[in-house]
Amino acid sequence: MFAPCSGWGFGRLRLSQLRVGSGRAAGSWACRAGSAREYGSGGGQRQPGSEPTVSRPGLARQALKEWALLVSPFGRLRARLPCHLAVRPLDPLTYPDGDRVLVAVRSAEGGARGLAGLQVKYDEALKEVTIVSDTIDPQASVEVNAPLKFDLNIKSSGSGCVKVQNIECDNCKIETEQGTGILQSVKSQKLHVQTKGGKVICLGTVYGNINIHASDKSTVTIDKLQGSTVNISTEDGLLEAKYLYTESSFLSSAAGDITLGSVHGNITLHSNMGNITVDSSSGCLKASTHLGAIDVYVSQLGKVELKSHEGSILVKVASSLQARLELSGKEVDVNSEVHVQEMAEAHKDDGVIITGLMNQASKHEKWIKADAPKGTINFRSQSWFQSLKLQD
Repeated sequence: MFAPCSGWGFGRLRLSQLRVGSGRAAGSWACRAGSAREYGSGGGQRQPGSEPTVSRPGLARQALKEWALLVSPFGRLRARLPCHLAVRPLDPLTYPDGDRVLVAVRSAEGGARGLAGLQVKYDEALKEVTIVSDTIDPQASVEVNAPLKFDLNIKSSGSGCVKVQNIECDNCKIETEQGTGILQSVKSQKLHVQTKGGKVICLGTVYGNINIHASDKSTVTIDKLQGSTVNISTEDGLLEAKYLYTESSFLSSAAGDITLGSVHGNITLHSNMGNITVDSSSGCLKASTHLGAIDVYVSQLGKVELKSHEGSILVKVASSLQARLELSGKEVDVNSEVHVQEMAEAHKDDGVIITGLMNQASKHEKWIKADAPKGTINFRSQSWFQSLKLQD
């Protein structure tokens, strides 16, 4: 599942080490890490606030300290850490009531600095589990098994990375500095992710109303987002998504490229200096860039507006599409395979404007507008099969 990302690393830990097994889950940061100790309902049950146990030394990514907190359902986890943090759901067979939060601190080197300053506690009135430390070794990792439905408020500092997997939330807020944030199959009514220099990676399907903000050269890489509203912004990093199924999306980048696969819904894209590529658009699409180029395939038409102030535009359409066309650029090239009726050509301000109706469309049909005042517009037909880019 993580093979495509195997070239990226978490400091001294590589993404290729991140394995998620079935049954008793493997460790979140390294495939050989053990799971947190399971506490039964018998006499060995640990009460909230009790002292952690210390595991035997000498094991790979051994558990140095462990906690088992008795919690109420639908609570919240609040974490402030400078090290790696992984959150995943409890095993429903072992904990059918979903009333525990298990916390384990692990290290691959047989020990970790600053464990004495790590605070792990549960506030019953607030229904909040708190995990806080300023002094824990940045190379350590904290693993949390929480109830399936649990809100998250996580902030990592330095190079600390955060991974959240298979959790459902009303509110999920994750902030990193230089570390990577990974969300895998997360559902949240409100999902906010922010990084000041790390990566944001969404694996599987992430559901909800989503806000992702990546500063500096941070990149955002997404498998599939599904929800009502999505807002994603980068500064100088790539913004890449394979699938977007949303009612409304706004994606922007100051200097990075925006590369999208299949998008559905009302999509607005803007990049000041980067290129914009959409493999397949089904719905309303508005894309603009100042210096970059635009490359778009329109499979099912809503309303399409494309503008590159200084670059060129390539528009590919399904051959059966019915649309009103308005193409304006320094040069405009409409492929002869495209069936355009009532085509008209006009010249204005050292440019050319082509208008017409594609496939007997009425003048009140949905339309495609493209404007490249200093570049070339190429307009041609393309099949859905060609849009799959199987040659890559």
